[in-house]
Amino acid sequence: MKKKDFDYIAKVEKAIEARYGSEAVQNPKANWDEEKEKEYLDQIKLLLEKENKRKEKNQKVEKDGFLISKKLLNKSSREKCPVCGIYSFKTRDDFYFNRYSCCHECYLIFVEDDSYIFEQESPRKERWRLGWRPSKDEVERRRFKKDVGRGA
Repeated sequence: MKKKDFDYIAKVEKAIEARYGSEAVQNPKANWDEEKEKEYLDQIKLLLEKENKRKEKNQKVEKDGFLISKKLLNKSSREKCPVCGIYSFKTRDDFYFNRYSCCHECYLIFVEDDSYIFEQESPRKERWRLGWRPSKDEVERRRFKKDVGRGA
């Protein structure tokens, strides 16, 4: 084995310190305490939780000979459209529930904008993504084509 040259090691450490600062050659345990250890462990737990959620979200299940994302099969809480309140059991609505949090009909009326077919993002989709939702009167008027607010 080759004998260690402590003078060379000291020169390298001094060069590193001159270029990158004294923290670069310090022992990592020098600034570590219980509080930092606890914070580090909390960050690791949070990272693990996020990773588990991501894995669960991307988990595939075989159905009718095809692998389908597990999140598409969870329809128990998404059967009712939060915009119009109609229960939907159609499979095409699953995509719109997952992507836009509304049924297909509400997507066509309130989100899709025909004048922006070839553009990446229409103003309506951007507005929807930022949280805008129609009022109950507007849903009644446009989705169910009723005259709301007019006296008989």
